[in-house]
Amino acid sequence: MRCFVVIPLLLGAPLLADTVVPAHTIRAQTRIAATDLLVRDVTVPGAISDPLSVIGLEAKVSLYAGRPIRVVDIGPPALIERNQLVTLKYKKGPLLIKAEARALGRAAVGERIQVMNLASKTTLVAKVLPDGTLQVEE
Repeated sequence: MRCFVVIPLLLGAPLLADTVVPAHTIRAQTRIAATDLLVRDVTVPGAISDPLSVIGLEAKVSLYAGRPIRVVDIGPPALIERNQLVTLKYKKGPLLIKAEARALGRAAVGERIQVMNLASKTTLVAKVLPDGTLQVEE
């Protein structure tokens, strides 16, 4: 008599992964702290699974308690606020021109933003640099 051992194959079964959700409603433009987050043992396609990747970032939209946080919902915190006075730089070869400008929106490092040169009242697009100045785009 032969004895067979049946080993179930779980190839088609979904694997459960952690999903990061807010512990409470987080308003847009709020920096996210560890106390703002919970981890649920569910799989949600497109949701963030590592809470460490969210801490210190800023909510781009309102995040509601218990709803999964997606990559598009968060981003680096804004360094430049709307109406903030900023230093605008234009560099071409050895020429460097600096001017004072007003930010027309919010932006984080590396993002592009519209600014108004206060001297000429011209609207330009500039890139936010890590030191908080803006580099005029050509």
